[in-house]
Amino acid sequence: MESLIECNGLRHAYGRKPVLHGLTFSVEAGGIFGLLGKNGAGKSTVINILMGFLRPSGGTCRVLGEESHALSPGVRSRIGLLQEGFVQYDFMRVAELERYYAPFYPGWNREVFYDLIGRMQMPDTRRLSAMSNGQRSQVVLGLIMAQMPELMILDDYSMGLDVGYRRLFIDFLREYVTLHGTTVLLTSHVVQELDRVIDRMVVLKEGRVCACMAKREFMDSFRCCSFDRTPASLAMKSDDTVRSIEHTAKTTFVYGFFSEQEIAGYLERAQVPTVGFASVLMSFEDVFVGLTGKY
Repeated sequence: MESLIECNGLRHAYGRKPVLHGLTFSVEAGGIFGLLGKNGAGKSTVINILMGFLRPSGGTCRVLGEESHALSPGVRSRIGLLQEGFVQYDFMRVAELERYYAPFYPGWNREVFYDLIGRMQMPDTRRLSAMSNGQRSQVVLGLIMAQMPELMILDDYSMGLDVGYRRLFIDFLREYVTLHGTTVLLTSHVVQELDRVIDRMVVLKEGRVCACMAKREFMDSFRCCSFDRTPASLAMKSDDTVRSIEHTAKTTFVYGFFSEQEIAGYLERAQVPTVGFASVLMSFEDVFVGLTGKY
């Protein structure tokens, strides 16, 4: 499949502080791709590099076939971008906003905009200044989707949305992608809801890629097991097999990309007793936290 975004060995630093350490991943055409990681993992830096707001310190980043720091106006017109601080004109009514933005985009689709607005049961005469934060955010998202971009980049799309509006937008986004074939790259701090929407993902941890795969593969291959806590289990260290280890008062939890046979062999070689050994069922949020850690 065609790759709309290609990052190879991507590095960046702010002064003497490195924040990206050789990221390599690609975003193929079609579907919804999640750029995930805890605060400080490097997500916003990656977004700023993708849009040419930052030039990487090393490696390459290409978006729609062009170097990200030198995107032509033609390529930029094919990208819909949501970032914090999106310009909103509070004095305008909904209908005025739609008429104002439409001439800037040759492929403008007013039906998409009013479809999303209609699901909020909001009159098009309402001013932006009279809306809640969630309603304002949905209007902004509608303006971006009406552009009919080939690639949509949504940096923390959930900002300002309560749980109801987040659900509304997730359902609308999935319908939109299925109908129009748009490729979406999104970030969000509300990880538990992404299980319903993303197809593929890259997970960042401290500026490095710690997973890059289809979401279904991620859920099938990342596992957790538990057993009684012992002095030997307290001495365990994480590696390529065991990605993270947690201890409660009586139990040790081990997370990683392994089968039951592989982790059993690993623990036997490490001479760790496995009294009370059990596999632990996990949600998408559990898997994400198990890979990236709680703190």
